[in-house]
Amino acid sequence: MTRFQCLTFLTDYGLADPFVAVCHAVAFQIASDVQITDITHLIPLGDIRRGAVVLAQAVPYFPPAVHVAVVDPGVGTARRGVAVAAGDALFVGPDNGLLSVAVAGAGGATHAVSLTNRALWRDTTAATFHGRDIFMPVAARLAAGMPLDEAGEPVEVGSLVTLPQAGYLVTEDGAEAEVVTVDGFGNVQLSLPGADAPRAGLVPGAEVTLAWGGQTTVLPFRTTFAEVAPGEPLCYRDSGDWVAVAVAGGDAARRFGLRPGTKITLTVA
Repeated sequence: MTRFQCLTFLTDYGLADPFVAVCHAVAFQIASDVQITDITHLIPLGDIRRGAVVLAQAVPYFPPAVHVAVVDPGVGTARRGVAVAAGDALFVGPDNGLLSVAVAGAGGATHAVSLTNRALWRDTTAATFHGRDIFMPVAARLAAGMPLDEAGEPVEVGSLVTLPQAGYLVTEDGAEAEVVTVDGFGNVQLSLPGADAPRAGLVPGAEVTLAWGGQTTVLPFRTTFAEVAPGEPLCYRDSGDWVAVAVAGGDAARRFGLRPGTKITLTVA
């Protein structure tokens, strides 16, 4: 029996309503000694990809934990609720791709169940609040040491919904990539791993031409925001070690009209 001391929670519930607190309360009644860490509850409403990326960026910094994520525009439909084992963690949430990036980052799913054991749910279950009535009660019991198989019927890990991976290509004079996510500062993270940046010529001191949707701009590749003047753009390797675009003290996504899925060509002079 594996007990977890840590349970994380990520949603698009916001902070203006009691939804997050109610989910905490449900978990506390089941496993009062488990520490709950809120990753964020400010994922844009229904933005599964943004939730998936943020979850994946946070998970590696936690000790073995149960991770609950709920960005669930299909709540109440036939989509499955699942619990997935990957690495030293368990992931609980809707089977809509939200968990898939973090699961892959943890080494891939080794076992998964559909949350069909209704005895673990709250007695009264609302069709529109599975975070409170299904996901959190199951997650709290898993954190307290309940075996994964007791949560429901096993499912093939290959049948779990996964989000399509954003691709990239290193070229002779740069790279082709796409926008994966935009953070709260407006910094634009691309699908090009930082480890491949030098192969593309993206090193500190380089000048980079970005081209997308008929637009172009030239900006320097730097290490820190302070290496350009306030209000000036730059390309850099971000804290997650991905190539990114930012504006010092500003919002790159708004300035350049960049959003997830935008294809970008980077050419090094």
